[in-house]
Amino acid sequence: MNQGNALERYEEGRAAYQQACAGCHESGQDGAPVPERAADWEDRSSLWEAVLFEHAQQGYLKMPARGGDSSVSDYDAEAAAEYMLGLVYPDRLRD
Repeated sequence: MNQGNALERYEEGRAAYQQACAGCHESGQDGAPVPERAADWEDRSSLWEAVLFEHAQQGYLKMPARGGDSSVSDYDAEAAAEYMLGLVYPDRLRD
């Protein structure tokens, strides 16, 4: 992935996160892990990226698929998950 594509993916992820995820994840609604709270993420799977992509697309526990927004594509759900994980783990290598 070249720099331009990485920046585009980041911006697409940020936009999708704001559209479909931030409503719950910024406040911790219904137990949603908040990106700025490292403790919220401590017990998450070590398969963090693959598992989160699946959960973002299909839903998990109280989290609805695509953040409850059926207009969010698989690509955008994954980009939003990548964006959020970047907030949580800025120094972690990506899968």
